[in-house]
Amino acid sequence: MTGARLPRALHPLAWWGWALGLAVAASMTTNPLLLGLLVGVIWFVVSERRTASPWARAFRLYVTLGLVVIAFRVVLHVLVGLKWGTIVVLPLPSIALPSWAAGINLLGTVYLEGWLAAVLLGVQLAVLIIAIGGAVALANPKRLLRSLPNALHEVGTAVVVAISVAPQLADSVQRVFRARLLRGDAERGLRAVPRVALPVLQDTLDRSLLLAAAMESRGYGSRHVEADARARAGRRAATGALTLLGLLTVAFGMYGVLDPTRSPGWSGAPVLALGLAMAFAGMALGGREVRVTRYRPDPWRWPETVTVLCGLVAVAGMFVSRDQSPLLLAMPLSPLAAPGLPVAATLGILVAALPAVVTPPPPASGRAGR
Repeated sequence: MTGARLPRALHPLAWWGWALGLAVAASMTTNPLLLGLLVGVIWFVVSERRTASPWARAFRLYVTLGLVVIAFRVVLHVLVGLKWGTIVVLPLPSIALPSWAAGINLLGTVYLEGWLAAVLLGVQLAVLIIAIGGAVALANPKRLLRSLPNALHEVGTAVVVAISVAPQLADSVQRVFRARLLRGDAERGLRAVPRVALPVLQDTLDRSLLLAAAMESRGYGSRHVEADARARAGRRAATGALTLLGLLTVAFGMYGVLDPTRSPGWSGAPVLALGLAMAFAGMALGGREVRVTRYRPDPWRWPETVTVLCGLVAVAGMFVSRDQSPLLLAMPLSPLAAPGLPVAATLGILVAALPAVVTPPPPASGRAGR
């Protein structure tokens, strides 16, 4: 117990498992109380367990992106959304479009019920983005890459490069602003965008060239020559077929699990388990062609298991509430009323905040400033 509290970086897959659990929980509700509680839990855990790395500082970008998504969703509702409700909020004239866009009208009277529905759908999507941002802020992308299976090494490299764009962009913007302040140029706002955009673009290109050179020097993408080319081609075909068929089976099984009333009973958990087994078999077969060495692999101990279980508890709480009181997972809009608070879902989300307490703190050299 004492050794687990020593400062160390948590396994990156544990943070992603925790964040994906919260994202799934957010996708199952439009209750503003539960969505707000999810954001509070994510913010609390990130503030307690983030480091001073560039990807940790990018969490604010994901929060900002979530706010932009909410605003964009509301603007779309006002412009072309389906207007419904009884309480008038904004009386606007309706503009009918030509016959080729029949059924779509621009503007129109905005009602409170329809406006709230648009806001809540935007908030739901924003919480999904914030949950992914929490995983990016807490998990080191380079350590995440070396934790992936061999079959996903190339795909994981592309994903890691993609999710590293936002942290590197935030770091570049901060360094450019600090350099401008040192030169006595403290101008901000839209007028400062042209002066900041070009240095940031140049820094991004320099980082891309350095990354390409590093990958080339390490032989990324090279293949070992195999004596039996036919066996290699057959193994690759079998890998692709197993993986693709397994993913299709997983999708079919997930539909049966999420909506058992519209699908046969046998198409739920058994089909999902079969699809996962086929997908893992395909990845294991494909991993034989990729040889990756790992130096000092990240340990998986009980704090990592607890972190993933906390995310799964949040999902389980949503499933229990959906079975016991499904109406409480949605905001009552017709008629308009105050939202309720389901007990199981609330407790599950609160349990998801435990990683901020039970996991070991990050190394002191990488702690973020408070």
